[in-house]
Amino acid sequence: MKPDSIARTRNLATPLRLFWITTLSMVLIMSQSLMANAQARPQSFADLAERVSPAVVNITTSTMVAGRSGPQGIVPEGSPFEDFFREFQDRGGPDRPRRSSALGSGFVISEDGYIVTNNHVIEGADEILIEFFEDFELPAEVVGTDPNTDIALLKVEADRPLVYVPFGDSDTMRVGDWVVAMGNPLGQGFSVSAGIVSARNRALSGTYDDYIQTDAAINRGNSGGPLFNLDGQVIGVNTAILSPNGGSIGIGFSMASNVVTRVVEQLKEFGETRRGWLGVRIQDVTDELAEALGLEEARGALVSDVPEGPAMEAGMQAGDVILSFDGVEVEDTRQLVRVVGNTAVGKEVRVVVNRDGKTETLRITLGRREEAQAVPVAQPGPDLPEDEPSSLEALGMTLSPLYDEIRLELGLSEDQDGLAVVAVDETSEAFEKGLQVGDVITEAGQTSVETLAGFEEQVEAAREAGRKSILLLVRRGGDPRFVALSVDDEE
Repeated sequence: MKPDSIARTRNLATPLRLFWITTLSMVLIMSQSLMANAQARPQSFADLAERVSPAVVNITTSTMVAGRSGPQGIVPEGSPFEDFFREFQDRGGPDRPRRSSALGSGFVISEDGYIVTNNHVIEGADEILIEFFEDFELPAEVVGTDPNTDIALLKVEADRPLVYVPFGDSDTMRVGDWVVAMGNPLGQGFSVSAGIVSARNRALSGTYDDYIQTDAAINRGNSGGPLFNLDGQVIGVNTAILSPNGGSIGIGFSMASNVVTRVVEQLKEFGETRRGWLGVRIQDVTDELAEALGLEEARGALVSDVPEGPAMEAGMQAGDVILSFDGVEVEDTRQLVRVVGNTAVGKEVRVVVNRDGKTETLRITLGRREEAQAVPVAQPGPDLPEDEPSSLEALGMTLSPLYDEIRLELGLSEDQDGLAVVAVDETSEAFEKGLQVGDVITEAGQTSVETLAGFEEQVEAAREAGRKSILLLVRRGGDPRFVALSVDDEE
């Protein structure tokens, strides 16, 4: 090989050698990183379980159940055996009052004996007995309960400081994080199960729901027990399972600790919850409602009614869209309810609303939700013109003024105004959106309507303004909601 050829080969070999060295280095680094991640996974939960177990308790409740007064359900009425069973009961048979027991779980949150569990675990109980991991028992008294979040706070008197566990920040938990559930499943005593966070911010049926979903095994008897992170902090209270057969199928729900801690603080201080109350009825803003309201995006909470209360005193109106509450941007109704409920009673807050395409800021002093009594303001009934037609077909509905016979038929008060829906075309958009015979339309295009002519004017005004739909305020059984109906196909 010629010298210049050798030189060129060496020149080519140097970059190639550097490439392979770099590639191998990267592979080695990635391999080490994967090994480090694998080592970060817990090899065992034993140390965690040993550390927190003394703070987890079994709860046994007992309730006196009244017996039945006769043999109903045992023998048919009039049966020749009826007298025999009645005599048996009179002698102290199975229908005399008896004591019923139930099992659940809980955990100690302070050395002086405060214990958290589910409300449904102790609801209606005459006696509550706490069994500790260290094999001793103490009777407990109820400090306070909150059925809305299914949380109860108990208190025991011990002759020494109790081992307790702290709450963690549930908002820092991510889907995929390890969690450990502890409790008394199926009455089997102290038990540990492990899994991951499957989902967050789940809602089941309550107004203040904020559940962590987990695949850690949760069964009956786990109710009220803690859900731990790997630092031994309680990030949830095990409350419910989703199951076709009553057993764990890997879909369990724990009330998030950031909800529980606020409830516990109030129960400890007041013996009850004291949630903020704005005093409005609200619904989510859909894309169609946003278009009808002239909003750029479907965000916020649409006010459908303003009964007597803090919001009415501050000047809020039906049709306002709440965009911001006390500096927090409002995404939907569920978020607003939670934010308001977590705000102190009596606090003055700034509420930003969109009204007729413009933003306004209202100052509202919150009331207390538990004491709130929504009383709608009575409005005078409409004076219908003599030449008012008896009905109008529009937007897939047949509407009628509120004549006396219609009020009587629908059970409406004399102060109720608006137009009655007396028929709905089952092929129409109105039918698809749930409008029914008996509904009362009180507003169209955010303007009160008391006559058929007034309704037609608002529909025509929506068309002339180039809107695709018109916003209707509909009341059913006194409950209001907004519905957007298309006006494009109306001639």
